[in-house]
Amino acid sequence: MGHNHQHSNNSSGNAFKIGILINVVFIVFEVVFGILSKSTALLADAGHNLSDVLALAFSWFAILISHRKPSLRFTYGLRRTTILTAIVNTLLLIVTVGLIAYEAIVSLTSNVQIQGSTVIIVASLGIVVNGFTAYLFMKGKEHDLNIKSSFLHFVADALVSFGVVVAGLIIILTGLTWIDSFVSLIISVFILYSSYRLLIDSVNLSLDAVPKDIDLNEVSSYLTSLKNVDSIHDLHIWALSTSETALTVHLVVKEVVDDSFLHNITNYLNSKYNICHTTIQVESTDSMECKSCN
Repeated sequence: MGHNHQHSNNSSGNAFKIGILINVVFIVFEVVFGILSKSTALLADAGHNLSDVLALAFSWFAILISHRKPSLRFTYGLRRTTILTAIVNTLLLIVTVGLIAYEAIVSLTSNVQIQGSTVIIVASLGIVVNGFTAYLFMKGKEHDLNIKSSFLHFVADALVSFGVVVAGLIIILTGLTWIDSFVSLIISVFILYSSYRLLIDSVNLSLDAVPKDIDLNEVSSYLTSLKNVDSIHDLHIWALSTSETALTVHLVVKEVVDDSFLHNITNYLNSKYNICHTTIQVESTDSMECKSCN
């Protein structure tokens, strides 16, 4: 058998700490001025930011414990907690959507005066805070679904804050206070769409689906094209976590192969597809039918 283990270090700890800290401070600031200005858009944005801070905390915790060493009970360690956390974070976002939409609908039926200038100032600060937080996770977003979801969340928040600024400007120019609630509903739709995509990806990983950035047929073609390989079967590719992928396969070979043959395969799969844990079972062409595949 050939095995390849590659455990990445958590280099995003400082990003999580800074991101959580500055967003907690901003949420308090946004809630206070949202109440003072009677803006549901600001309160909606604060609610969304709160859900993202909780998502950051959950993701950070999951990444930390996913690096714990395997045990006799959990032979793969606790890597899959990152996938479970992604699902929890998505459900949290969906609850947030419901609260935002409810407040927006209630506001549409009331005639509340909104301080447009206050809304613009606070939301503009939100663009800076959310944009900077997204920047903190830019480097790690290509290798981890949790970090990518954090990055996308705060990019979305920056865009949402921009929408709130636009609402404030319209209120100042036209006096149409219902625009504030309308923006809140748009925020709800935007979050719902993002939540849906993230939920689908997370559930797929939890069900051992092939990660969407890996083409199973392409991997199969590579393995069957190898010299001395007659055929392959029992090929499985699944996610160990949101950043680590595993592969098992049975190779039917024409002649005896050495360790370097297996090492070359695992190294290629790691560099090409970021598959960090590869297990290969080698079988001869004249061997008995593989019982485990039956």
